Amino acid sequence: MKNSNIFQLVVLGLFFAAALVGVILFAGFRAKPPEGAFAHEVVIWGTVSARAMDELIDATVERLGEVAFRVQYVEKRHEAFERDLLEALASGVGPDLILIPQDEILTYANKLREIPFEFYSERAFKDTFVEEGELLLTSKGTMGLPFSIDPLVLYWNRTTFASAGLVEPPRFWDEYFALARDLTLRNEAGTIVRSAVALGEFANVTNAKEIFAALVFQAGNPIVERDDRDSPVSVLDARETDRSASPAEAALRFYIDFSNPVKPTYSWNRSLPTSENVFLAGNLATYLGFASEIPGISAKNPNLNFDVAMLPQARDTGVRATFGRMQALAVTLNTPFGDDAWRAAQILTSAETLKLWSEISLLPPVRRDLLTLKPADDARAAIFYDAALQSRGWLDPRPRKSEAVFRDMVEAAVSGRERISGAVSRAHGELSALLRQWQ
Repeated sequence: MKNSNIFQLVVLGLFFAAALVGVILFAGFRAKPPEGAFAHEVVIWGTVSARAMDELIDATVERLGEVAFRVQYVEKRHEAFERDLLEALASGVGPDLILIPQDEILTYANKLREIPFEFYSERAFKDTFVEEGELLLTSKGTMGLPFSIDPLVLYWNRTTFASAGLVEPPRFWDEYFALARDLTLRNEAGTIVRSAVALGEFANVTNAKEIFAALVFQAGNPIVERDDRDSPVSVLDARETDRSASPAEAALRFYIDFSNPVKPTYSWNRSLPTSENVFLAGNLATYLGFASEIPGISAKNPNLNFDVAMLPQARDTGVRATFGRMQALAVTLNTPFGDDAWRAAQILTSAETLKLWSEISLLPPVRRDLLTLKPADDARAAIFYDAALQSRGWLDPRPRKSEAVFRDMVEAAVSGRERISGAVSRAHGELSALLRQWQ
């Protein structure tokens, strides 16, 4: 009998301990609102248009139903976002949710509440969102939920292609070896008056950092990976063997060939205006830009006869990838309304809400189930949907500083100041130094 009582006490003790652990885990995410607060606001900060977000939130009110909160969105200027957030969090009046771009996941990581897989499983996450969303995952949970995706695509001048007897844009990068010859025009002084593509330089190539990253992804290199301790580490200089060129070296060699006057691919130099402006003027046959740029291009030159296509790919790697600018909803660490913020994030990333967001923003949805439903009446949107599935990104330590790293790498290789291998190796070392803050 005594042994039976001891056994019961042990079982009860284990049950109590398990329950206590569950409460602690849940409390770490579910913060109780202040006593007496029945109706309050879940505040979201982001750099997305307030008008667009308010339209989305207003249309979502009916589905908020029985929840005891309202959702308010506050638009911030990108250049002031980090400063304003730090000041607000320090004073205890910060937002409950923030919309963060993929290149600032690390920047805000220590200000976010990680959502454990017990609340949102890894399997459910991967089945729901595009692959780029996995940048938000750690070994224990997710830093947020993907909200939008803006893929890098190819814009091409239909008039220029037709004049050269070409019926379609390039699908593979190696097609540019012939396109550079057929579409690039130089005057008697050797000045480029029409270009096939803007590659090879950095300062006047719009989206240069993202274009180079896409080339590296297609070559099979993710730029940054998480190690077994969840720390981000640079793999930019990774190679299969000591003697083989790294994927980043192959990408850089291809990229800079277009600014080399002695190469048959020569079609760009640093004396030209930005690639965006040259395309708008009708003097750039193909422009590498984001899906979100299409309204601006149409508005700035209504007479430009252009279309869109998938970003060209490397022919033999088997990797299909483009760069994607992703936005994610993340719960802030010190919000007093953690559970409500998480509920709002789920509502705003539901299939019904993100279908509406795609209609408002003119961007493809970030959810896999919605990407299977391509618009039958919009050929350009169908391209964007396919590109969204191929979108990739990387854990950027500091966007401005890493852009300077990439710019210096390209310019050192173009000028001959460094060998390609040396330029990539130095960039790898500089990225590694930037990433140490999160290791």
